[in-house]
Amino acid sequence: MTAQVDHLVVVARTLDEGVAWCEATLGITPGPGGEHPLMGTHNRLFRVATVNYPRAYFEIIAINGIAAPAISERSKRWFDMDSEELQTQINQHGPRLVHFVANVPDVGASVAALAALDLHRGPPTTASRMTPTGLLQWQITVRDDGQRLMNGCLPTLIEWGDVRPSQAMPASGVTLQALSVTHSQAPQLHAAYAAIGLSQVVVGEGPANLVATLATPRGLITLESKGI
Repeated sequence: MTAQVDHLVVVARTLDEGVAWCEATLGITPGPGGEHPLMGTHNRLFRVATVNYPRAYFEIIAINGIAAPAISERSKRWFDMDSEELQTQINQHGPRLVHFVANVPDVGASVAALAALDLHRGPPTTASRMTPTGLLQWQITVRDDGQRLMNGCLPTLIEWGDVRPSQAMPASGVTLQALSVTHSQAPQLHAAYAAIGLSQVVVGEGPANLVATLATPRGLITLESKGI
C-alpha cells in the first residue's frame, strides 16, 4: 500500500469566516467547493500540490447552519466538528488547521492494516457532492463518534472514484512545502504510517501538533494545530 497526502483540513466557524481568514493569512481567495449532504457541512478548496505532494489540496470546511446532516442523530460529523472543545477553540481563536486526509488505493485494506495496530479509523463511508462537471464520489473513513484520533495526527483515509477534485483545480499561488507531526505516541504513529505506506509526513516526539509549511504570496506561512 502507498498512501499520499490528499488534503489539509482547516475548520472554520462559518465558511465566510474561513474565506476571510484565508485571504488575510495566505493572501488568496479560495476556490469553489460544495455541499456535503451526509454531514451537513460545506467547503471551499484550492490546490497546493508540489512534486513532493502531487495530489495535495487545501480544504476550508464549516458546518452549514441551514442544512441538517443525513447521518444518524447518534452519530457525529467528521473531523471532530461537533466537539465542544474544537468549536470553543475555533470560536475564540478563528479557523485552525486540525487534520489531514490521506489518499489510499484500497481503503478497506488500509483500515484493516490500522486495526491490526489497534487503531480503529472507522468504516469506509460512501459520500458524494455535485460539481459543475458532475457527481464527485469517494469512500472515506468516518467513526460514529466523529473523532480524528491522536489529536488529528492520524489521517482520515479516502479512496476516490474515477475523478479526484485536485485534477480540475488551477494553480492557486499557494503550495505545500512540508507537513510534519509531533506526538507523545510518536512510535505508534510511525507504525501506523508505515502500515498504510505513508512516507510524506515527518513524525517526531513531542506535544501533539500538526504543522504545515506553505509557500504563499505573503511568503512562507506555517499553520499549526497546536494540540487541538
